[in-house]
Amino acid sequence: MSSIDPSSQAQLDSILKKLGVNKQKDEAAGSKDSLGQAEFLQLMTTQLQNQDPFAPMENGDFIAQMAQFSTVTGITEMGSTLQGIADQLGEFRIATAANLLGSSVMIPGNAARADENGEIHGMLDLPSASGITNLAFSNAEGKLLHTIELGSQPAGLVGFSWTDVPADVVDAGSSVRIEAYADMGNGMESLTPNVFAEVLAASTGDGPNGVMLDVRDYGEVRAADVGRFKR
Repeated sequence: MSSIDPSSQAQLDSILKKLGVNKQKDEAAGSKDSLGQAEFLQLMTTQLQNQDPFAPMENGDFIAQMAQFSTVTGITEMGSTLQGIADQLGEFRIATAANLLGSSVMIPGNAARADENGEIHGMLDLPSASGITNLAFSNAEGKLLHTIELGSQPAGLVGFSWTDVPADVVDAGSSVRIEAYADMGNGMESLTPNVFAEVLAASTGDGPNGVMLDVRDYGEVRAADVGRFKR
C-alpha cells in the first residue's frame, strides 16, 4: 500500500490541515483512542489527493484498506452485541434463580418430605423392564413406615406416590428415607429414586456451574441437573 512520505514539515502541516486536524489543539487535548468511520474516509480521501501521480495506489490496495476497516468495525460491533447478550443472559439467570425459591425440584436421592397435602411423590428411572418393582419408606430410626409394590414395569420413567403419609410425620416435617428395588432379570437390584425437595436458596449463576440451588436435605445442586420442578 502506498503511504504519504512528506518531505518537509510544511507538507505534513498541509496534510493535517486538509484532514481538519489542528496540531496544537490536538496536542493540548490529547489524541483520540480510536479512528471512526468519518475519520477513516477523510484520511483515505486525503491520501488519494496526495498520492504520487507516477505511482498511484492500486485498486487492490484501496479495496484492501476498506475491507480491513470494515472487518475491524464488524468485530467491534460484534463485541458490543455479544456483551449485550451476556448482560441479558445474566438477567435471565437472576430471574430463574428467584423464580425457583420456595419451589420443589426433582433430583436423584433417597430423602423426601411430605408436601403441603401430606403426600410424597417421585419417579424411578428403570434402565430396562422389570418384573418386580418395590419401594420401602422408613423414618430416621430405620422403622418401616410404608411399602409400595409397582409390579412389572417397562423401561423408562415410572412414577410413584404415597398419598397417606401419617399425620405425625407430616406435622413434624420429618425426612423419610426411600429405598427402591427392581428385578430386571438379574435378581433384585437397588435403585436411586428421583424425589422432590424444597429449594431454600439460589445463586445468580455467576460461577462456572451456572445457577446453583441450595436444596433441603441435599445441599448445593446445579439447576442444570434438575429434571423438573413444582410449586
